[in-house]
Amino acid sequence: IVVLLATLLCAAAAVASSWEDDNHHQHGGHKSGQCVRRCEDRAWHQRPRCLEQCREEEREKRQERSRHEADDRSGEGSSEDEREQEKEKQKDRRPYVFDRRSFRRVVRSEQGSLRVLRPFDEVSRLLRGIRDYRVAVLEANPRSFVVPSHTDAHCICYVAEGEGVVTTIENGERRSYTIKQGHVFVAPAGAVTYLANTDGRKKLVIAKILHTISVPGEFQ
Repeated sequence: IVVLLATLLCAAAAVASSWEDDNHHQHGGHKSGQCVRRCEDRAWHQRPRCLEQCREEEREKRQERSRHEADDRSGEGSSEDEREQEKEKQKDRRPYVFDRRSFRRVVRSEQGSLRVLRPFDEVSRLLRGIRDYRVAVLEANPRSFVVPSHTDAHCICYVAEGEGVVTTIENGERRSYTIKQGHVFVAPAGAVTYLANTDGRKKLVIAKILHTISVPGEFQ
């Protein structure tokens, strides 16, 4: 009887120590330590059952915390989705505003660049009626020359900054114009166009409205 009693006491002490250490590392050791201390006040033959109940209570608390964390993550995901939907709605409400970041640079060299706005029908459903049109911005550095080229789109060009000379060749007929800020000129689809920035200090900036004639919204 004495040996059996000593064995049970040692086992109960070992279980209590193990349970207290585990909960101390995993959960801060506060609530589980209180439960273990309550078990120590019980009669020796009641301690194993008390410790088992402590384990069950802690296990249920962990499961409850896991459920709450999962619910919180789900709520955060829903909030993010709602925020994205709100952003899309705001874009639809302001589909006519474009900043520099809205343009994609398609040509770039030491002498300048050409940036193009993406198709209007990709920006908003409200702009599907003008999907045949594109917007581009040409920038030519001072004293630079833009080599002859042509596109498969009609082009209305507005000189936003600077001055220079532009030449168009259509059906074998060549026309040259002196251009400066505020001027507008037209380059028909297929016409060969080249220009030069005659200013030695300022950039020549030309904003273009392109009316595509082959694939809606696409030009080369």
